[in-house]
Amino acid sequence: MKEKKFTGIMPALITPFDGQEQLKAETARQLIDFQLAEGVSGFYICGATGEGPALRPVTRMEMAETTVAHVAGRGWVIDHIGAPNMQDTLELVRHATRTGVDAVASLAPTNSYRYTTDELYSYYAAIAAATDLPVLVYATDMIRTQDVLGLMARLMQIPNVIGLKFTIRDYFLMGQVCELNKGDINVINGPDETLLCGLAMGADGGIGSTYNVMPGWFCSLYQAYQDGDLQKARMLQYKINHVIRILHQFSEGAITKAIKATLQLMGFDAGEAASPAKHIRAEERQAMREALREAGLDLS
Repeated sequence: MKEKKFTGIMPALITPFDGQEQLKAETARQLIDFQLAEGVSGFYICGATGEGPALRPVTRMEMAETTVAHVAGRGWVIDHIGAPNMQDTLELVRHATRTGVDAVASLAPTNSYRYTTDELYSYYAAIAAATDLPVLVYATDMIRTQDVLGLMARLMQIPNVIGLKFTIRDYFLMGQVCELNKGDINVINGPDETLLCGLAMGADGGIGSTYNVMPGWFCSLYQAYQDGDLQKARMLQYKINHVIRILHQFSEGAITKAIKATLQLMGFDAGEAASPAKHIRAEERQAMREALREAGLDLS
């Protein structure tokens, strides 16, 4: 049996920083406390929502240190250590191990190249060899859908590779992934708008970007599903999806911008998305505020 399985609701925590990419550590601590109070089971840091691939390794390391120190055992910390450069990735793996995170995860190295299954296997095997921590694959369309099953079947033979964050909207495929390694695999749903679908197909929990602003709703959805109340879970998913549609409307395809703007509306000094991302203009923020309030989000 694999040693660890991550379950429940885990926000893909944003990384708050200023215009010089200096971490706003106090904001990170405030966000952690807010989300833990809402019932989350842990955090996924420095992934796509946390803008890890756009940040300097030193900023990512500081975020990991701040998160581990402040969570202080109250929840899991999964550190996304993937980077386009393999040496940066391995440096981040070693730092994560020293810092005391609960697991590491990685996207495929870059979207610029379509790596073969053998090359991806070598990449994740090198990460696993550099640490004794549990390792999760972050599966998106950067890994060709037809390669996911074969890749994961091979990687699951490595003792400390425990599963994957499945950010692919193919739940037939997820079902097949859940059956790998005789079912001894940690599968975590990625797409926020279909968390209920993932849970129904066997996911152990969810990691998501919009969990930052709706942690309580997602925790309630997860609990409703665990309790067998599918009607309540479905209604919560619809309520969540209404907010997600609003965030997409104002994000121009990069939802982290809208999430950070929403957190600012909620009173958190979240900063802006990493350069060269544009800022959401003041008039757009006002329109977004009104739409989110109408959707039931607490911005007080």
